[in-house]
Amino acid sequence: MKRLNQKKYFPYGHQWIDDSDIKEVVKVLKSDFITQGPKVEKFENLISQYTRAKYCVAVSSGTAALHLASLAIGIKHNDEVITSPLSFIATSNCIIYAGGFPKFVDINNESFNIDPLQIKNYLENQRKNVVKGIIPVHFAGLPCEIEIISKIAKKYNLFIIEDACHAFGAEWKDSSGKWQKVGSCSHSDMTVFSFHPVKHITTGEGGAITTNNIELYKKLLSLRNHGIIKNPEEYINIASAYSKSPISNDKFLNTWYYEMQNLGFNYRITDFQCVLGISQLKKINKFIEARQNISKNYTKILKNLDTLKFQKKYPQFKNAYHLFILLIDFEKQKISKPQFIDLLRKKGIGTQVHYIPIYRHPFYQKILNISPKGFPNAENYYKQAISIPIYASLLLKDSDYIAKNIKIILSENLI
Repeated sequence: MKRLNQKKYFPYGHQWIDDSDIKEVVKVLKSDFITQGPKVEKFENLISQYTRAKYCVAVSSGTAALHLASLAIGIKHNDEVITSPLSFIATSNCIIYAGGFPKFVDINNESFNIDPLQIKNYLENQRKNVVKGIIPVHFAGLPCEIEIISKIAKKYNLFIIEDACHAFGAEWKDSSGKWQKVGSCSHSDMTVFSFHPVKHITTGEGGAITTNNIELYKKLLSLRNHGIIKNPEEYINIASAYSKSPISNDKFLNTWYYEMQNLGFNYRITDFQCVLGISQLKKINKFIEARQNISKNYTKILKNLDTLKFQKKYPQFKNAYHLFILLIDFEKQKISKPQFIDLLRKKGIGTQVHYIPIYRHPFYQKILNISPKGFPNAENYYKQAISIPIYASLLLKDSDYIAKNIKIILSENLI
């Protein structure tokens, strides 16, 4: 087969920043507010509108969002929370930050998302009273079966925090036929997003939590800012004296008084990050369409390779394609996974493995001592999975180059 030459290097993911983004950031940097100013609230309102959730709290990272959501929902010492072993470590770390323990159940081997049947089986056969909630992951941009998971959660009185760090802009059709945006929280307590540079929109680092629950929203606002409360109606120390003492005549009380009522964190996001997010949101449909077109092109070129499979497509889910993952049966190839990755690197094609199953990491082996044998689908996935480049600024002709090189390498190295 003909060798393809290319001088560029294509990473697995990359941000799209244009002049309009830069101009908006510069405006804020020249303004009076560069942190915790009006752009934060505007960004939050726009995310609420986009996802169709009532409330949004923007924070400094997706990890911070997961942590605050875990604290706000009330995960406590030794609480068990069910989640997927196939995710970035922050998904399970947030449970431990709050004092709980993650309970991993296996993935579906076609969607790569957490398997609702595995959740159901675990709850039917284990100590139900210690399980407090579920954190499902919308893996690679494909919505998980959140409506089914929600029914299970309601039966056992469990909370749901959706980890949608891969799935900003993804959609799913509910049982009534209505299309729901991931992040609407129609079947969950909260949804968490990340705005890291490789995600659908970026604020540099950044994240957000959406919810329809006013009490959770208030908790999140406070926890984001050291646990501080600035609403006079919620004060503890002076609430009883507020209407009877001279302090009630201090019309400037709210300019200086505040209370720290819980142990919170500095997880605030800046105005210049949020204005970048606002500018990026204007292009979100374009960004997702570009990713979907790249995925179609990859599928068209690579679909007839016997040793290769893709994440399944479903008519009721609109995948936002944060990642494009190949499952390659290396037992039928003359080359190993590391050799394949190296051959692509030499052709200027960057790859990544998303992810090493969380239970395999030394920290989790130490605290949970989990056998990989309990997760056959996740283990099979890990043996075969490779993420190839997908991002909005990747040209279709470049995705041609990437896919054709993959096809050449795999075709020439069959056993």
